[in-house]
Amino acid sequence: MSEVKTNTTFKHVSYLWDEAKAAELEGDEVALLIYRSNLLGADLRLTNYGGGNTSCKTTAKNPLTGQDTEVMWIKGSGGDIGTLKKSGLAALYVDRLRSLENVYRGIEHEDEMVELFNHSIFDLASKAPSIDTPLHGFLPFKHIDHLHPDAAIAIAAAKDGKRITEELFGGAIGWVDWQRPGFDLGLQLRQCLNENPGIRGIMLGSHGLFTWGDTAYESYMNTLEVIEQCAEYLEENYAKKGPAFGGAKIESLPSEQRLKQAAALAPVLRGFCSSERHMVGHFTDDARVLEFINSNDLDRLAPMGTSCPDHFLRTKISPLVLDLQPGEDLSDVKALKERLAPAFEEYRQMYTQYYESCKHPNSPAIRDANPVIILFPGVGMFSFSKDKQTARVASEFYLNAINVMKGAEAISEYTSLPRQEAFDIEYWLLEEAKLQRMPKPKALSGKIALITGSAGGIGKAIAKKFVEEGGVVILNDMNEERLQSAGEEFKKQYGKDSYATATLDVTKADHIQDAFEVAALAFGGIDIVINNAGLSISKTIEGHSEKDWDLLYDVLVKGQFFVTQAAVEVMRKQAIGGDVINIVSKNALVSGPNNAGYGSAKAAQLHLSRLNAAELGADGIRVNVVNPDAVISDSNIWAGGWAEGRAKAYGITVEELPAYYAKRTLLNQIILPDDIANACFAFVGGLLSKSTGNMLNVDGGVAMAFPR
Repeated sequence: MSEVKTNTTFKHVSYLWDEAKAAELEGDEVALLIYRSNLLGADLRLTNYGGGNTSCKTTAKNPLTGQDTEVMWIKGSGGDIGTLKKSGLAALYVDRLRSLENVYRGIEHEDEMVELFNHSIFDLASKAPSIDTPLHGFLPFKHIDHLHPDAAIAIAAAKDGKRITEELFGGAIGWVDWQRPGFDLGLQLRQCLNENPGIRGIMLGSHGLFTWGDTAYESYMNTLEVIEQCAEYLEENYAKKGPAFGGAKIESLPSEQRLKQAAALAPVLRGFCSSERHMVGHFTDDARVLEFINSNDLDRLAPMGTSCPDHFLRTKISPLVLDLQPGEDLSDVKALKERLAPAFEEYRQMYTQYYESCKHPNSPAIRDANPVIILFPGVGMFSFSKDKQTARVASEFYLNAINVMKGAEAISEYTSLPRQEAFDIEYWLLEEAKLQRMPKPKALSGKIALITGSAGGIGKAIAKKFVEEGGVVILNDMNEERLQSAGEEFKKQYGKDSYATATLDVTKADHIQDAFEVAALAFGGIDIVINNAGLSISKTIEGHSEKDWDLLYDVLVKGQFFVTQAAVEVMRKQAIGGDVINIVSKNALVSGPNNAGYGSAKAAQLHLSRLNAAELGADGIRVNVVNPDAVISDSNIWAGGWAEGRAKAYGITVEELPAYYAKRTLLNQIILPDDIANACFAFVGGLLSKSTGNMLNVDGGVAMAFPR
């Protein structure tokens, strides 16, 4: 292998190696493998999420013989090198793995080899070995990186990729034509190395790059240098080529208008894409996306599909390009759907024909025929999948594909995988087995919820419950500091894909509109709205002011109505039903002292819920009510003198309120935010999907509040 340079200045990749950190790991090759992998995975220019593989070979004691033996540690099936930990590695005896060549029956029997990998397992706590295992195992190097960098794949996917690789690297990088990963490809890598001793890496046609080194650092540097050289070559050719993708055919809308159009359109698209199951969306108007979708070459390149298997496994064979003009009026939803319906049906027919023409006798059944990637020239790119993370990652992968197309077109001519090859990857029995092993979707998977006042108290408890059950939420509050704190909590506890945030005062129409636009841009629309935001004022009749009265009715009644109104507009665009739950109160049913404004507003909320249920049933939108009582924990309702007012009304102290409320119930229980969250989930979790116009008391049993 050629000598690794010591220059650590790069333009197109990030040099992240910390000598002090690496020194702490010296002598532990597995720890250095994990460290190197995490650094490589941290730069999306080097590889995409979940893509690529890394390995190292070490000497360990055979636990049965006590003899030294060579062991390969490699990223296990389904992992991500950027977040890789030791628990995500597979460890195999190298000699046993290589001896599987003795029983290999040829390329027609590739899949049976994966199960045989288990005979080579060294660490019994290993992750399942991936299909890439023999690709690393048949190469002799101590440390190996297999990545999917856009710059390298652009060359690998070019019509003249093999020639370009030879000329660019002067023979220092080998070439292996496209072949599906597996045992035979591992043998081909070994053959390439044997025929080209001294090379520093191998380019896989349409697929990616293999590089290596004798140490973790040498492998890391070799990888960076090869990818840097590929990127430099592309940059030089961009300058010579002129405008990318044949130049611009149309201009993008200004940023604010792009987002407005995307927010207006996303729920309609989501409805079409959710014809088989609820999908969650993602939108981007990244400049690189706009360059591609606005170009003269869009119509030629988009139908070709992607080249790298990792790309089209997540983006489908090709995207749907919308025949809409940027800036046109999208307010006539009925007319818009009539225009889009044929395009979606044509896409489904194309995908079905692709399946039927390529399937094998033992192929898995056809999967969802709806598009994953949808391109709106002049506006941006939408992606839809089973959850937010998968939709976002699909978007990132299609951006990778755009980068590959741009690079390949600059140096030669872009080529995609033949349809049959693409199908054989997408419907690979091993991929199907991986899908079948995935956990069953949770009750709210694919569902999007907006809970008003969800930065604390009942609202936050509901939001947490919904995320834990597989949903995503739009956290909101009128207090921005409280909202920011809740967002940080959700990010830490559930991850960035679990939520979006919006400042929302339910008395302000523009806030309501903005919150639903956030939902549309972040997730594609809305399925569940919980009208939870509220406040309480406890005063005698003579003590009530007009300001008190207006505030109570503006927040509790008008706020509930106008949030529901905005939600219904989105739900009707989607045409896949929905849920509205109104958090009311036992005070809607019980007459008490010093409670004229609050109690009557709660009664109005309750009856408004019935009215909305009667009107929205035809749309499959359910409207139900949860009536709490005295939920004190972390609730804004007790601010502003409410606690003092209620204590005064009952002739007790504020400190005595929790016990007082509990003792007056039939169950003698204090009501907590989680109790209300569980009640809301009962309505939306699937078991009560035929229930609307109903009321569920969660008050510990207050006989006066029994419905009658």
